[in-house]
This record gives sequence, structure tokens and C-alpha cells, in this order.
Amino acid sequence: MPKYLLKISYTTEGVKGVLAKGGTARKEAASAAAKSAGGSLEELYFAFGSTDAYCIGEFPDNASAAALALTVSSAGGATVETVALLTTDEIDRAAGKKVDYRPPGS
Repeated sequence: MPKYLLKISYTTEGVKGVLAKGGTARKEAASAAAKSAGGSLEELYFAFGSTDAYCIGEFPDNASAAALALTVSSAGGATVETVALLTTDEIDRAAGKKVDYRPPGS
């Protein structure tokens, strides 16, 4: 299954929820949400900076990953940026494909 990185930034209300229930509760909620979208949560990491948490998960397709991100963002406690992760094999296949391209100005 394809892997995705979800970058989570909490709103003030989201931070209050983390403070009230802790990180383990957030991981359990994220895991249940991923499962309901047809995927699975590999790990959730909290971080310093503009991104409060990073989730790595597997989903059957882009639509399933997007469904999770849309649902979380629409709830108002966090915003989610989703990044599709590519394996080295996928990059090798991409590097081997011939693409016709003409750069600007040529």
C-alpha cells in the first residue's frame, strides 16, 4: 500500500485537546481514523515548530488519504498537509521513463 506523511498543525482548540487527554489519546484517535479510511497508522510523532505532529500511514489510494485529511481538517482542531511518499523502486522506475519536455525559452 502507498505510504503518506501527514503534517498536522493544531489550532488552539486542538492544542487544548492534546493537553487535556495527552499524546497517546491522539495517536489512538489517529489510528482509528486511518483504519476507518481503509488505511493504517504506522507512527505518530510530535514535534517542535510550525508542524505539531507527523503521521506516517498507509492508504490504499490518494482518495482514502485525502478523505482522512479532509475529515480531520474540517473538524477544526487541526489542519493537515498530506505528502505522498515514494519508494526508491518508484523513483528508479520514474528515472527510467523517457519524457519529452521543452524548457521555457527554447
